[in-house]
Amino acid sequence: MREGSLEAPVRHPVDWRNPDFHDEDLLDAEMRRVFDVCHGCRRCFNLCDSFPRLFDLVDHAPSEGLDTVDSKDFARVVEACTLCDMCFLTKCPYVPPHPFNLDFPHLMLRYRAVRARKVGVPLAVDQMTRTDRNGRLAGKVASLVNWATSTSNKATRGVMETVAGIDAAARLPKFHGRTFVMRARDDPPALNPAGPAAGRKAVFYATCFVNYNNPAIGLAAQSILAHNGVETAVAYPGCCGMPQLEQGRIAQVVEKAGLVARHLGGWIDRGYDVVALVPSCALMLKAEWPHLVPADHPDRAAVERLSRATFDIAEYIVDIAQKEGLAPGLRPLPGGVTLHVACHARAQNMGRKAAEMLRLIPKDAEGGKMGPADLKVVERCSGHGGSWGIMKGNFDTALKIGKPVAAQAVKNATHFVASECPLAGDHIRQGMERLDPARAAAVEQLHPVEIFARAYGL
Repeated sequence: MREGSLEAPVRHPVDWRNPDFHDEDLLDAEMRRVFDVCHGCRRCFNLCDSFPRLFDLVDHAPSEGLDTVDSKDFARVVEACTLCDMCFLTKCPYVPPHPFNLDFPHLMLRYRAVRARKVGVPLAVDQMTRTDRNGRLAGKVASLVNWATSTSNKATRGVMETVAGIDAAARLPKFHGRTFVMRARDDPPALNPAGPAAGRKAVFYATCFVNYNNPAIGLAAQSILAHNGVETAVAYPGCCGMPQLEQGRIAQVVEKAGLVARHLGGWIDRGYDVVALVPSCALMLKAEWPHLVPADHPDRAAVERLSRATFDIAEYIVDIAQKEGLAPGLRPLPGGVTLHVACHARAQNMGRKAAEMLRLIPKDAEGGKMGPADLKVVERCSGHGGSWGIMKGNFDTALKIGKPVAAQAVKNATHFVASECPLAGDHIRQGMERLDPARAAAVEQLHPVEIFARAYGL
């Protein structure tokens, strides 16, 4: 048998309604089959903490083989997986169509689904996954919540660490009383009817993070598209379900997929493209939902249609640049940018669209574009991993995994540090603070689309 596959990866649907999917004996047999292949290969040793944990289990077993590893210890491997998909998409030579048929992330998802059905999800974690409820409630008392969750508030963060297991040193997102949906409704940007992309229509899928935690990203994106002549609207029927996916609650994710797909389907009917503002959410709409929603589900057609109509925000701006050309007005932003390419942006198989977008910014008055000296691209895991990286026991490991990214950002000494994933951006900055507090204080940490809007003077 050949070593590795030469074909492009092919992902199979997740057969989560099959009774065998939740059979613990069958799951254990599949875990051992896959882990044995991983143990013999070890190409993924530096991707995340799952693989070092697996290899340590095998190396420290009495037989130094998987046969003497206790199945209960597999939980440590599963807990470290952040469902980033990088092993499947970039490292593993044994993914389908190879006969070994490995899909490590979806195997970790299966384990979590079995565990969630058997013992449930811990209460504190379950409460964190309720992003829409949390966003609505926290927004009503945003100043109080932001004060209580600040890392400088030792008393309240100590309580959160004890009660909820959230590391007291982990920086948490801020909340806003006025969401992106509210701001876009009350103060929409002026449409440039002479913009090169006039005639395009785009509806922003606000995402829970941009809507409740960082409306500035959405406002920047909306202003860029309006300046280029794109008629925009904002819709937010609910969270994409990524927090529930991380906990193995597949049925809840499918329910959310149907709700969002039906709502956004009305916009697609009216000729709107769908633009997602956070890569994890774009990945859910484009790729994860079609693998999770069964073929006979009543919302299957709507989910497939939404998948085809969805763009990541950087992808959409680059698409305008390539097809219609961008509106004039971009100006240099001195100091350079360190850009972290988020794993869930890479998993969309669209190329480095944020880097392509930022290279459209002139580096000087003569109009030369950003080159390698001005835009430093880092394509490596930040270590954050969604809700995983903020938990007690994980936070220091998350910083360790992301240390090469933080070290590169310190070395680059650029004015801006940017990540397509806002949570990763904050995490990288925390890593920089531990390496070089003065350098970290000197950088401006923004989303790439905010930098692009600033280059337009918007």
